Amino acid sequence: MTRLRFSMADDAYLTAEARARVEIDRQLDACGWVVQDRSAMNLYASRGIAVREFIMATGHGRADYLLFVDQKAVGAIEAKPSGTPLAGVEPQSAKYSNGLPKDLPAVVTPLPFLYEATGDETMFTDGFDPDPRSRPVFAFHRPETLARWLRQGRDEADGGSLRSRLQRLDTVPNDGLRRIQVEAIGKVEASMKANRPRALAQMATGSG
Repeated sequence: MTRLRFSMADDAYLTAEARARVEIDRQLDACGWVVQDRSAMNLYASRGIAVREFIMATGHGRADYLLFVDQKAVGAIEAKPSGTPLAGVEPQSAKYSNGLPKDLPAVVTPLPFLYEATGDETMFTDGFDPDPRSRPVFAFHRPETLARWLRQGRDEADGGSLRSRLQRLDTVPNDGLRRIQVEAIGKVEASMKANRPRALAQMATGSG
């Protein structure tokens, strides 16, 4: 179990941002990450390491958490106090993607996986998407999940993120399908390619 910086008994004395960090530490631990201070960093302690308060290259600030998978940097987390609207925080986490110090290894740069979190809400940006943008997620992804996405993202022929692969969908074959079915499927797929996560197909009864 990862050691948290503060005990829950001290929670009443913490600042709003410190309370958010306690909860983020807990969530990372539950998702398979080992959380460490920069002074005690050991990238071999686990497959997934989240290092607090990591100083980035000059001009890129300090990442609240820098994420490592298999001893290589893969992403960062920008932490904010509970209640902070995360819609405008994405540029802060984005600056870390190009700010990795030269002496640290990374699978790819810019770092592809960026999060903004308050402990109550988490937003995620996948740099392998055709048009990367943050979206809400239920929890931090596990280290093995990010490792798999890294392998897929570097596969130029068949890989990439889900949104990247959606761009390569073939046209709908009309063999065995009615014209209205082909049209409906094609429009749903076009909606998915346009990065619209929700689609409604309304068809007459008996359309199949």
